Amino acid sequence: MKIAILQPYFLPYIGYFQLLNYVEQFVLFDDVNYINKGWINRNYILINGQIKMFTISLAKASQNKLINEIEIADNFETIKKTISINYAKAPFFQPTKDLLDKIFSYESKNLSAFIMNSLKLIDSYLGITTIITQSSALNKDQALKGQDKIIAICKELQAKTYINPIGGIELYDKEIFKQHDINLRFIKPVNTPYTQFSNEFVPNLSILDIMMHNSPTEINKFLMNFGLI
Repeated sequence: MKIAILQPYFLPYIGYFQLLNYVEQFVLFDDVNYINKGWINRNYILINGQIKMFTISLAKASQNKLINEIEIADNFETIKKTISINYAKAPFFQPTKDLLDKIFSYESKNLSAFIMNSLKLIDSYLGITTIITQSSALNKDQALKGQDKIIAICKELQAKTYINPIGGIELYDKEIFKQHDINLRFIKPVNTPYTQFSNEFVPNLSILDIMMHNSPTEINKFLMNFGLI
């Protein structure tokens, strides 16, 4: 079985979904410390043709708290208004807006649970069938750090292949994973240009931008555009 382990990101870029789609089980790494100014609660969209960041407000977020201990303090009205104003003329505005309305209406304000639900809803929209679980629900030694913790999760799930984003190539050792009978590989996303109104293509935006401009069928082609090493 192939698995991936990543922190929960809200409406992340296409590379996140390429990895999620490729593996059979995707673990949200939510029992590690929250990172200020990371990608957990923010990402980029286009506003008036310019790349801008949106952010979900959080309640007393701290790097001394685990991700699954963080609560959302946002009614989402500002971001919903921003999205409607800037994407109203996008070809797939209505189905994407309907999906976002479902995401924003989720009852729990727990950040990890909220993001997991959002990923599942997007997966359903795109036809992705990967199982998503939270690392906080797994039986493992919390004292473990770094790649030792990753290996422990792989063993708990009986995974034989672990796929990590290319950005972690300096963090993990293929030989050490091999000693535990786990094949370590790295995924390298490839951006597929698409029409963003009449603007020059801007890569690495939130999946929100991609869904506004492309059908699920078209997005599924983007999901397959990556390399493995």
